[in-house]
Amino acid sequence: MIIALDAMGGDRAPLINVEGAIMAAKEVDATIVLVGDKDILEPLLKEHKKETLKGSVVIVHAPEVVAMSESPAVAVRKKRKSSIAVALEMVKNGEADAAISAGNSGAMMAFSMFVMKRLPMVDRPAIVTVMPNTKSATVLLDAGANVDCKPIHLVQFAIMGSVYSSTLLDIKFPRVGVLSNGEEEEKGTDLTRETHYLLKKTGLNYIGYVEGRDIFNGNVDVVVCDGFVGNIVLKVAEGV
Repeated sequence: MIIALDAMGGDRAPLINVEGAIMAAKEVDATIVLVGDKDILEPLLKEHKKETLKGSVVIVHAPEVVAMSESPAVAVRKKRKSSIAVALEMVKNGEADAAISAGNSGAMMAFSMFVMKRLPMVDRPAIVTVMPNTKSATVLLDAGANVDCKPIHLVQFAIMGSVYSSTLLDIKFPRVGVLSNGEEEEKGTDLTRETHYLLKKTGLNYIGYVEGRDIFNGNVDVVVCDGFVGNIVLKVAEGV
């Protein structure tokens, strides 16, 4: 497996990303590609030249960096040679199996849509986060990519989340719920009520509305919400 890592993205980049790549290469027989400014990355990587690795760590040069505060739309237009863009181009061209970034999430999403395009019948991609629960793990989406959503978007998130849960977490027929302020059908907003109505017509294992506590008690496998709510849930969970 070849993983393209945006070495320049994140709060403590690039040092922490180089160290993380070395740690990963010690554990798995994979090639970790550090995508970024080679003049900065090469000295950092040389510090680990005596390390014993199962895999390998190499560098692919990318001269530009997308700052954390930078507009995703501006980045897509003006920074086609950024570490995020080059990492995604590697996946598109078959030079890597996956691209990872801890940097500007909005830019990562925008470049993903620009470079990789969308799957058929997917209007918007979503950010997925996997949260531990008392039994296994709960997939939450959207965790911040789409602040304003339509019901059909949440239905698509539910489908994608169900596939993610069953494929990567090996949960058979995942239970899907819509995050709301109560389990009763009259609760929620226009968005959640319409989503609830649509999901009942799908072939998903839809269990109805769920509340915040259900994310952690193992009563649901996939929780869908808009990115505004999802990001708040994620940040609160990180804080506690």
